[in-house]
Amino acid sequence: MKKVSVKAVLKTGVIAAALLSSLNSFAQKGEKFFNKADLMQFGVYYYPEQWPKEQWARDIKRIGELGFDFTHYAEFAWANMEPEEGKFDFAWLDEVVRLAGENHVKVIMCTPSAAPPVWLTKKHPDVLMVNADGRTMVHGARQQASWSSDLYRQYVDKIVTEMAKRYGHNKTIMGWQIDNEPSHYGNEYDFSQNAQKHFRLWLQAKYKSIEALNASWGNAFWSLNYNNFDQIDCPNGKELVAQPNPHAVLDFKRFTADEAAGFVLDQQATLKKYIDDNQFVTSNLMSDYTPVDPRRMAGLDIMNYTKYLVAGLSDGTGDQGFRLGNYLSIGFSNDFMRPINGVTSVMELQPGQVNWGKYNSQPMPGAVRMWIYHVFAGGNKFVCTYRFRQPLVGGEQYHNGIMKPNGIEVARSGAEYITALKEIAQLKKQYKPGPEPADYKARRTAILYNVDNRWEMDNQPQTNQWDFMKHMMKYYGVVKSFGAPVDFIGEETDFSKYPVMVAPAYQLLDPKLVARWKAYVEQGGHLILSSRTGEKDREARIWEGRFAEPIYSLLGIKELYYDQLPENRMAKVAMDGKLFNWNNWGDVLQGAAAGTKMALYNDQFYKGETAVLNRKLGKGTVTYIGADTDDGKLEKDVLRKVYKNAGIGILDLPEGVTVDCRDGFWVGMNYSSATQVLPVPANAKVLIGSKTLAPAGVVVWR
Repeated sequence: MKKVSVKAVLKTGVIAAALLSSLNSFAQKGEKFFNKADLMQFGVYYYPEQWPKEQWARDIKRIGELGFDFTHYAEFAWANMEPEEGKFDFAWLDEVVRLAGENHVKVIMCTPSAAPPVWLTKKHPDVLMVNADGRTMVHGARQQASWSSDLYRQYVDKIVTEMAKRYGHNKTIMGWQIDNEPSHYGNEYDFSQNAQKHFRLWLQAKYKSIEALNASWGNAFWSLNYNNFDQIDCPNGKELVAQPNPHAVLDFKRFTADEAAGFVLDQQATLKKYIDDNQFVTSNLMSDYTPVDPRRMAGLDIMNYTKYLVAGLSDGTGDQGFRLGNYLSIGFSNDFMRPINGVTSVMELQPGQVNWGKYNSQPMPGAVRMWIYHVFAGGNKFVCTYRFRQPLVGGEQYHNGIMKPNGIEVARSGAEYITALKEIAQLKKQYKPGPEPADYKARRTAILYNVDNRWEMDNQPQTNQWDFMKHMMKYYGVVKSFGAPVDFIGEETDFSKYPVMVAPAYQLLDPKLVARWKAYVEQGGHLILSSRTGEKDREARIWEGRFAEPIYSLLGIKELYYDQLPENRMAKVAMDGKLFNWNNWGDVLQGAAAGTKMALYNDQFYKGETAVLNRKLGKGTVTYIGADTDDGKLEKDVLRKVYKNAGIGILDLPEGVTVDCRDGFWVGMNYSSATQVLPVPANAKVLIGSKTLAPAGVVVWR
């Protein structure tokens, strides 16, 4: 095994900056792998290693007969491909690839790094991750290896190289998936010696000197000063009497995300040495999984996400919402992942009941089909379902598939996949390239996102009622209720492309960003900020001055402070003769000009002070919503006024209803528990469904 150089380790520490500064260069490069006229392809996972060899031909033939464009092999099959160290067996994989080709089914081939074989972990237990309790993970599940293990990366490189050489020019292989949902699931962070070593090197690369680190982290307090980098441990709250240093925690989260990205992108680099240019490389990421940052993997050819909606994760909308899922869930993943490099797909979409949920309800009839249309509406290039057959043995026995356990009959939810597949095949005949509808484009909205803000506030919420994702999703939900297309963007993006930009709870910033915000507004943009904005610099240090002072000139205020109330107490904000409840967080804005005060606090000792500010600046406006509410009614009324005053026409969709447009097709979906009437224009040509939608209903029109 080759020795990994310190230089190779240190490059991971700058991977985020390098990628985020060049995101635009990746945009649209994945388009070459797909024909726009195909609209969306369909795929399904198949695990030949789980089924008797005698059934392979029947099953793969059936995949083709049902109309699936591709299948998916090998992500957990390392032990089958390399049953003993250095002894490879690809004969079985050759056979199922051949069978796929014979049945006109393409294959996404997967690297098996999520599930190392037992011979590897027993011989080299130091490749395993260690959780916060100090327990070393062992063989028996998946994702037990440490991304920071140089030795593990070498073993991964070896199996990936063998696979790439063997299948890199095979015409049946359409692309490659790296790993499987890169994560450590409930264990989240790795505290192994490998991680300790890499974290110290990462810090050394960032700070150069221990004096600079001590100053940045504020280590003079509590006698936390270090004499050298070798003394630093990964911050672990379970090892400490009091909370870890927040600056150390923020850096550790950045480091972990860099390690995950390096682990994935190193495998891509190996693949690219051997595979054809017409085979794409991707991974299947979880868009809302905190420790892994998809934006750091922008260098992948296409972005992919996994999505499961009915597993006790959400009550949804109405009394049957738990069978339909959260109506914002797929939309968020579409809008979060797509702007990263311009092209995205869904590698895992729930096929029916699953085995791992808090509870595993039957999805409402029609829900699976509706989810597929939501994926379609988001512009995705393909949708793949996990899995073809419900397994008889192993850890996922209760996980539904397209087929029933006998492998012969199509399952109830599987039939919905087939229905959607056939319907979208018909939509292909209606495809007409053209510009985005003008009214849709006019309300395009950006949501500015930096995962550092989430990490910092998750670690220091300051109140048990604060939840960054709920806060951000509240604003996202309001914008989607207006029928607006949304892009989650980073600071490297050109703001001027968006008539409206929302930056929820943008706590960490610098004067350069504030200057860009000001320029955006002066040139005609409409900027919406919310509570907690600008409290700290990029390293999560409070400004030496007035609280959140860098945003004062933008807002035209003299002072800002915040308040919080107990869970069982509500205060009021007054706007346009209406009162709104709040108690989570309230930024009190002082010294605002009279004409900018949109809403006022209606009680407490600061009654009459500004709760919501709206300031005209140049050709645009900046709006600051200081009060954070539970029900979002204040936020929705404020945003409605901003769009209206800007002359932007909006829809007014009921909760649980969502509408998007792609390739000239408008798609409306009803996630609510009641029948809804959608705003289908009178002159529209309805292609699927009708404007009156029952729960789980879909309508498509031009």
